[in-house]
Amino acid sequence: MLSRIERGLVSPSVQTLERISNALDVPISRFFADQVDRKDFSHVRAGKGLKVHRQGAVDGYEYELLGHVLSGNLFVEPYLVTLLPDAGPYVTFQHPGLKFVHVLSGRLRYQYGKTTAEVGAGDSLLFEASALHGVAAVEEGPVSYLSVVFTLRR
Repeated sequence: MLSRIERGLVSPSVQTLERISNALDVPISRFFADQVDRKDFSHVRAGKGLKVHRQGAVDGYEYELLGHVLSGNLFVEPYLVTLLPDAGPYVTFQHPGLKFVHVLSGRLRYQYGKTTAEVGAGDSLLFEASALHGVAAVEEGPVSYLSVVFTLRR
């Protein structure tokens, strides 16, 4: 039966597709996804990300865009953020979507709304980015972190 389905000789029922997806341990949607023409792929070599000046950014914060992907209505923007020696606190970032922060080096206090978290290399934060957030203080430099913003596009 699988051979006949693969060769397009028969059209399986939804129930048959569900059994096959369970046996293969894959979601049934995998059978309908266009895998050949996917364009939601981005590759940026080390140190080759686009240096950007983000709206609302302050002096001492360097942003390197590591690529971006728009898949369906989900837009993903990963940034390598480096705090230069003159970087000061800035806790008034606010934008739509979710934000994931993973600290690569240094130690800092990161504020989210009324909450402050002490984070260091290897620590991560995930939060709703519509609340005020940002670096409250640098405890030990140099500081760099990966910041990934997930936004739904309509």
